[in-house]
Amino acid sequence: MIILIPSFEPDAQLPSLVRELKQANAELQILIVNDGSGPAFEPIFAQAQAAGAAVIGYSNNHGKGQALKTGFGYIVANYPGQHVVCADGDGQHALADILKVAQRVRAQDIIVLGERLFSGQVPLRSSFGNSTTRLFFALATGTWLRDTQTGLRGYPAQLLPWLQSIRGNRYEYELNILLEARARGFRLDSVPIATIYLDRNDSSHFRPLRDSMRIYAPLLKFSGSSFLGFLVDTVAFLTLMAATGSLWLSVAGARAMSAGVNFSINRSMAFPEGRSLPLRKSAGRYFALVVLLLGANYGLLLSFTEAGLPTFPAKILTELVLFLLSFAVQKRFLFRTRDAVPSGPQLKRQRSSHSQAQLPTSTDSAQVSAEM
Repeated sequence: MIILIPSFEPDAQLPSLVRELKQANAELQILIVNDGSGPAFEPIFAQAQAAGAAVIGYSNNHGKGQALKTGFGYIVANYPGQHVVCADGDGQHALADILKVAQRVRAQDIIVLGERLFSGQVPLRSSFGNSTTRLFFALATGTWLRDTQTGLRGYPAQLLPWLQSIRGNRYEYELNILLEARARGFRLDSVPIATIYLDRNDSSHFRPLRDSMRIYAPLLKFSGSSFLGFLVDTVAFLTLMAATGSLWLSVAGARAMSAGVNFSINRSMAFPEGRSLPLRKSAGRYFALVVLLLGANYGLLLSFTEAGLPTFPAKILTELVLFLLSFAVQKRFLFRTRDAVPSGPQLKRQRSSHSQAQLPTSTDSAQVSAEM
């Protein structure tokens, strides 16, 4: 079992965690990836190394996702067959919880999440971020997880090559892992862990605006596509009404144009994985969805107004419900490609293709400062 700790500009909590882990189990292998923290933090990494950890890294910061992939690559190349538990080194994961996740992944050989219960005083940005991500994940996968942003996770050895292929270099990487895992049919298990925020999570390097944009990119792109479709529909409707005077023709023509624009943008930008599907197949699915949503729009609007809701609020509520439904259907079914779960020979081929540690290919000079 290897404990993998991505680290950027750490404090004294990092060597303290290494010492605690070694005291709890001297056989544990601990790998720290220095994600370009800079010379000022070398003493901290030296203390962690002296406590029994191996430290590898590079000079420039590339993000947590790249640090994890670098660690996975190093483990595959040097310690094949080892399960991995990823933990943060800032004191927010209790020793008992790290060991609990390690025990579960060793026993069940599946992905294990340390799920925080979010009890007590939780910083607003953390509470809001987790609530939003839970909803997004549920819409995208049909699976409700209590904690989609946990950094305490266990991975079986056979999945490490696959983990290196997941998109993303920063905080979006961990959410992408869960999305891809559900798309491939991988099982997810969880164990409850303590919710720890030191100094109201001031040590976190999460950048609320920039990193949130990365995490919610598919939903934001879908929102932009929907809004553009709305504009096209409105302009086309007014133009056709002025030209033909026919309400039915104007509605049908405007909807056809806006649907075409919406489909093209969603296929190329919001859900790019759908480009691997034949155009005719995905277009046919999309047309069926448009018909379904048109009927649902009428049914919901009628239900809300008959229940006593004024027309305008009923319309807004209807559009919100259908927006979420449309995103979920397009993400999970319409533009989804069903990849086979890698196993056996396929995983062996992946291992051989990652026979060397996946350090960033940039102007940085990769360094390994200790052997495990």
